[in-house]
Amino acid sequence: MTKVGVLALQGGFAAHIRRLRSLEVEPVEVRRVRELSGLAGLVIPGGESTTLLNLMADEPWFDALGEFHEEGGTLLGTCAGAILLSREVVPEQESLGLLDARIERNAFGRQVDSFETTLDAPAALGGSLDAVFIRAPRFRALGPTVIPLVSHRGEPVLVQQGRVLALTFHPELTRHGSVHAYFVAMTKRETKAEAGGLVPAGRIS
Repeated sequence: MTKVGVLALQGGFAAHIRRLRSLEVEPVEVRRVRELSGLAGLVIPGGESTTLLNLMADEPWFDALGEFHEEGGTLLGTCAGAILLSREVVPEQESLGLLDARIERNAFGRQVDSFETTLDAPAALGGSLDAVFIRAPRFRALGPTVIPLVSHRGEPVLVQQGRVLALTFHPELTRHGSVHAYFVAMTKRETKAEAGGLVPAGRIS
């Protein structure tokens, strides 16, 4: 059975594990670099990105995750996970740089500005998604090979670049499992986006 990991250093990893258990994969909590071995994909969950960076300093996570992706591993980043994946972070912060995007932390507002909404989505993602935004970042710019799959009020909130999927909201806190199902399909190289079947929702400059 395909093994999919969830980075379990900090943040909302437990909800991702529960969601993955409902799919045809073996979810694995990942706390050490060596535990990336044998995984087809990895979820980097939401949480506090600066705290996560401090915890990642104990091991060579940046090198290991870069190699994991280069060797075929698929990545899903939600909220803080999307921040870590992006090439450029505002305000400036260290990041993995595996997604060609500029992202601004907490740009949807602070904790009191958190909100839930329903978003239109491509058929491959179920046609609509419930979305929970908590101290959410905003994508401020996307590279030419980044495909916006889902938008909120004209702004991309779910994007894909090859084997990297990044969201500024929390799908693991809703009743929908389609984002995780789409991600699992990516680990098996079955997504319509890779085949060019999805239409970009729009671009920002």
